[in-house]
Amino acid sequence: MAHTFLLEPGRWAMQGNWLERNGMPISVKGMTLVAWNRDNWFTMATKLVFPGSDHSEISLQYKGRLHEGERQYTFLLQHNILGQVEGEGWIGLDTIVQRYWVIGDRQRRSGFETLHRISEDRYYLSSGILAGHFLTNTMEASLERQPTKG
Repeated sequence: MAHTFLLEPGRWAMQGNWLERNGMPISVKGMTLVAWNRDNWFTMATKLVFPGSDHSEISLQYKGRLHEGERQYTFLLQHNILGQVEGEGWIGLDTIVQRYWVIGDRQRRSGFETLHRISEDRYYLSSGILAGHFLTNTMEASLERQPTKG
């Protein structure tokens, strides 16, 4: 079974929990859209909302390139809270792991995401953002592929 998230165009619904340092978990929901062009470039747009909370929504715009015949990719990300971000990803047998860092950031913020494949239509996401050496928040969520409209 090959990866369907990121490697295939699609629409994914996300639902889970967000946890900030010294805070209680809050519900998070979102949607991710993945698209590819013929030169091995992908775009990914994600929007996260926090129902029943005053937490600001988060939007992420990725542009990346999968290296021909390899299992690694690089990406640029525009994050509405962190700003400009660079990162890399590795595609494993059952997981996709991403690491990223905020460009020119005095707080030395960086982050990671691990997407574990449960089935063709379902992944489990675990992620975190760090400032220096300390976690500032984590997120855990299920992603489910949405049917394409046709």
